[in-house]
Amino acid sequence: MDYSLIVSRLGQQIREKRINRGLTQAQLAELAGLTRQKVIAVEKGTLSVAMVAYARVLGALDSECAVVPAAMPTLEELGGLFE
Repeated sequence: MDYSLIVSRLGQQIREKRINRGLTQAQLAELAGLTRQKVIAVEKGTLSVAMVAYARVLGALDSECAVVPAAMPTLEELGGLFE
């Protein structure tokens, strides 16, 4: 599986968790000790963002990562790879 799809999925899950918690990007950034721009990059799944930024955001959301078998990509996700 393409690693960019994995990072994209992680960012999407982080965004959903933030929204479910009723937090703005600015509020999450403050909790994580990051800039709002860094939180935006994390949520977009930007490949250049350091793992520590993902860890700080996850910690601020009282969440963690788990390693699970990869699911087959959806047609929408496949289309995003070719943009």
